[in-house]
Amino acid sequence: MRILVTGATGYIGGRLVPRLLAAGHQVRVLVRRPERLRDVPWAASAEVVAGDLADAHAVDAAMEGVEAVYYLVHSMGAKGDFEATELEIARTVGDAAFRHGVRRIVYLGGLHPEGRPLSRHLRSRAAVGEVLLGSGVPTIVLQAGVVIGSGSTSFEMIRHLTEVLPYMPAPRWVRSFIQPIAVRDVLHYLIAAIDVPSDVNRAFDIGGPDIHRYGQLMNGYAVEAGLPQRPIAALPVLTPWLAGQWVNLVTPIPRRLAVPIIESLQFDCVMHDHDIDAVIPPPAEGLLPYRTAVRLALDRERAGEVETSWRNAEVAGAPSDPLPSDPEWSGHTVYVDERERMSRATPGALWRVIEGVGGENGWYSFPLAWALRGWIDKLTGGVGLRRGRLDPDTLHVGDAVDFWRVEAIERGAFLRLRAEMRVPGRAWLELSASEAPGGSRYRQRAVFFPKGLAGRLYWWGILPFHGVIFSGMANRITAEAEAEERA
Repeated sequence: MRILVTGATGYIGGRLVPRLLAAGHQVRVLVRRPERLRDVPWAASAEVVAGDLADAHAVDAAMEGVEAVYYLVHSMGAKGDFEATELEIARTVGDAAFRHGVRRIVYLGGLHPEGRPLSRHLRSRAAVGEVLLGSGVPTIVLQAGVVIGSGSTSFEMIRHLTEVLPYMPAPRWVRSFIQPIAVRDVLHYLIAAIDVPSDVNRAFDIGGPDIHRYGQLMNGYAVEAGLPQRPIAALPVLTPWLAGQWVNLVTPIPRRLAVPIIESLQFDCVMHDHDIDAVIPPPAEGLLPYRTAVRLALDRERAGEVETSWRNAEVAGAPSDPLPSDPEWSGHTVYVDERERMSRATPGALWRVIEGVGGENGWYSFPLAWALRGWIDKLTGGVGLRRGRLDPDTLHVGDAVDFWRVEAIERGAFLRLRAEMRVPGRAWLELSASEAPGGSRYRQRAVFFPKGLAGRLYWWGILPFHGVIFSGMANRITAEAEAEERA
């Protein structure tokens, strides 16, 4: 079957595509930035098309010859009038699918209570499902709650809340009933949905075999991780917004993601029926119990086999345009800090240090200053340093590295990181290694496009620290490369 997948750079989409390919389907993915998929193992086997779902012409072209469409995009963490935008995009996709005679749309929505007020994000996801169901194309809406898998936002939130706090003064939503589902089982339902008879056009709840209070999910994680179970006291005073600030501070999950998740936990989040069983039977080995899903997620992380992660989701509000070409930045005020060092290490040894920056390895200078900047970012709702990186040694375009994102990489030679911390402007950090007499040459450049007076004051305010931070970083990276060479 020829299939179009939207959201292929996301957590679920990035796992679905290789499984569809393995099942023998022809897969086309529509993404805004194809370079983000350049290094994924399945990129050469799928048709990668550049385009935006908000562009009706791009969507229409992507639908050509397609038999089924997966709609896996949503605005988690977005601000402003995202509801209207999401509805418009859903109508664009539904109309194009109908015109091209698509046989099936599959949409992954959110499990939600009936007859209760919903958060803006859950309300929007439910509305998108209604639009697709009314498109004239047979549609299946799969409504899932907390997804448990290595790298999922929900799993990371449970893990860090449990690991960081030995005693949990928590909001009252820790008493809400939750029906989690393993990411493996979500993928099972998604893949099977395209083979459902064409007369099925409705929403289905999906969930795992267990129903627990959220606090029980945390203590179930503690058991699997070998930690003592945590005493939990539900407090009635924390609003979702305040709880979001708290989660933002004690976990790597940024506020923009924490608040929508918490808002969805204000009420019980369980399946209303099991009608899905008559249409798509559970996996032959059964649905994974919660603690088994946690155990598998932990095993995957320990083995370094995390396929996709919340870390690599785009940050709402972060700049998406690449750094303008050198040497001119037409129309921009620009501030630059450049450093260059010679090293006795080979370019290969120097590159290995460059590609390993961030995460557990840190930034090779003034750790206290970097930690302070990370905490400031967390306090203002940013991602902070604790987001880390997915792989300790290898980077790809689109990967998150603490509060940076890989925007360009020429393996062995050049790395450009785009800032996703909260700054009054746009910032990049470039690191490169090249051959030189007697060893290698290291170049480092920080580029900042200030926004208004605040951006200019910000640059000049931190300028005194650059001599310590950036100079120390250049010195330590070259020294580390030489030490690695000697070892």
